[in-house]
Amino acid sequence: MSMKIVADSCCDVSPEVLERTKVKLVPLTIEVNGKRFRDDSELDIDKLISEMKKSDEAPKTACPSPQDFLDEYKGDESVFVVTISSKLSGTYKSAMLAKEIFLEEVGNKFIHVFDSFSGSIGETLISLKISELIHKGLREMEIVEKVNAYIKEMKAFFSIKSLDNLVKAGRVSHIAAKVSSVLSVRPIMTEKNGEIQLFEKVIGAKRVFKRLVEIIGEQGQNLEEKILGIAHCNCLDKALAFKEEVLKRYNFKDIVIVRTGGISTVYANEGGLVIAF
Repeated sequence: MSMKIVADSCCDVSPEVLERTKVKLVPLTIEVNGKRFRDDSELDIDKLISEMKKSDEAPKTACPSPQDFLDEYKGDESVFVVTISSKLSGTYKSAMLAKEIFLEEVGNKFIHVFDSFSGSIGETLISLKISELIHKGLREMEIVEKVNAYIKEMKAFFSIKSLDNLVKAGRVSHIAAKVSSVLSVRPIMTEKNGEIQLFEKVIGAKRVFKRLVEIIGEQGQNLEEKILGIAHCNCLDKALAFKEEVLKRYNFKDIVIVRTGGISTVYANEGGLVIAF
């Protein structure tokens, strides 16, 4: 039986990733300044960033409806679904509800929903892993077992250039943001148990860059068997430079670079860099 991959739009992709995975993306929506953006291939990321800068309020996001997932569950294929962490969005619940509805109305079919406990490039790497296992000819439950193990050991970190959205959301005070700006303090964030947490505070953009490279060596294992994923928010030059530094120190199986989509852009903001391995 053939198999397909479905993910929500927090799964950041490039033409190369789309070609490798054939992943079908289910869009979330973003509201800024009273304007609603559908996070699909037609979304103008630069316009979204512009609206976020002008807004006094934090962007609001909404998960896809169960019907959005039901539309992608149709067909004869076995379906693997990858969603943004259930701690960050209701998307996982929506995908699971759609599964229940589909099985009740249509009947027996293999559908498995993975909670990525991550987002952005983390979802991308999970989709690539599923695709790899499908091409190796593994059966459905073998894929589920191996992907669950992959999710459990995956590490993700990201650096934030702008604290604007966190200030607007009330998660960082205006005073703390001002001090961070004056002192050039840049937070390095991580995803732990599906939640975004502060990993480390670093002074200076160059130091952040260096620390991210060092963290790979400190946190990673068996890197030669893994893919490094890099997602950038309007900073391709930074992503390419990061890749170059990584190649000097580590021997990853592959390195994939993508631009952040709408949802990841809301979290990382312009100049943000997200890595996972």
